[in-house]
Amino acid sequence: MNTADLGLPVEVPSTALFTDQYELTMLQAALAAGTAERRSVFEVFTRRLPEGRRYGVVAGTGRVLDAVENFRFDVDVLGFLRERGIVDEPTLEWLASYRFSGDIWGYPEGEVYFPGSPILRVEGSFAECVLLETVILSILNHDSAIAAAASRMASAAGDRPLIEMGARRTHELAAVAASRAAYIGGFATTSDLAAGFRYGIPTVGTSAHAFTLLHDRERDAFQAQVDSLGRGTTLLVDTYDVAEAVRTAVEVAGTDLGAVRIDSGDLLLVAHRVRQQLDELGATRTKIVVTSDLDEYAIASLAAAPVDAYGVGTQLVTGSGHPTCSMVYKLVARAASTDARAPLEPVAKRSRGGKTSIGGRKWAARRLDDRGAAEAEVIGTGPVPDGLADRLLLVELVKGGQVLAREPLDVVRDRHSAARADLPLSATQLSRGEPVLPTEYL
Repeated sequence: MNTADLGLPVEVPSTALFTDQYELTMLQAALAAGTAERRSVFEVFTRRLPEGRRYGVVAGTGRVLDAVENFRFDVDVLGFLRERGIVDEPTLEWLASYRFSGDIWGYPEGEVYFPGSPILRVEGSFAECVLLETVILSILNHDSAIAAAASRMASAAGDRPLIEMGARRTHELAAVAASRAAYIGGFATTSDLAAGFRYGIPTVGTSAHAFTLLHDRERDAFQAQVDSLGRGTTLLVDTYDVAEAVRTAVEVAGTDLGAVRIDSGDLLLVAHRVRQQLDELGATRTKIVVTSDLDEYAIASLAAAPVDAYGVGTQLVTGSGHPTCSMVYKLVARAASTDARAPLEPVAKRSRGGKTSIGGRKWAARRLDDRGAAEAEVIGTGPVPDGLADRLLLVELVKGGQVLAREPLDVVRDRHSAARADLPLSATQLSRGEPVLPTEYL
């Protein structure tokens, strides 16, 4: 079976156990208390951006929609819960027919966000909404962190393409999600075939040092690669002596050689030397690809170097030092009773130490200045001011349990590029700073 048929990156029976146990014990207690069917509103937001970051990137929404659709308690899952005594029989009976039937609104995938932004709003009964907390946060926290790092790297790279190559630096399933998030953030290709299969992301790859070391001579390795893959291939030139390897590469492939890759050393210095040597050999159209533990700062430092593309692995799939966005999923409103006509009442946790929340079902809009540039993220719970009505950010993703807003990944990628371009220029600065837009509450 094609795994895409499941709407998931891997073949699993359901997403129902991608959760914490207390979601189910809360459900059991609420069912017994008669409060489980109270209409409720949960919101996903973050209280702060990672230190020094100027904006966040919404990524993972499409995967959240897949996860909600596949949140099913099948026979095997129910058997596990019964054997472990995690919940009682009435709760198991309720779970057996679980289907999310509520509504979900959210920032469109690829959009930027700021502290307090209601990135996702989940509405329905308490019972059906509370179960989704962990899987939603798991996806959004991971994917948004990767996309934010990718976006910063893409800004630093400018028009030079970025290759995602971090599969070997993270969990094998997280690698697929990371490739997707990186593509949203601005990466052009991935080395991970699973990501190409699942999401249609363009894939690339040629050879590693092991291929050169396999052969008796570097020339033999280059010849074998060119014979197999053509003159447009990328030859890895830093296994032994870079200058000798470049000379040999051009002798073997000719001046139509596609590219050379540099994976070690002083990349700025080596890139300049390699470019000069390629030009002297007549390979003026041969490109230079650099790899070797790059992050956005290293990419920015190579802006003046004759580099044509960057390959990034470890720093990308770990969020360049911030592997999570610290998003939370909080109940912000609930009905006073199970009566469908009962009005929603704002609720919020009272806490000190930076964990306060603001109650109420929220809307969000981005206010523009006189020149059409974004100047503030405005969040409210009451009527939307006339001047912001056409700038509302949340869109309907799920209605009555039915997914409305699946999008091609290229559409999401283009949206992020446009959203980032609409921010003040300081958004792309890599130096530490406050969020580029203030958050205002009405």
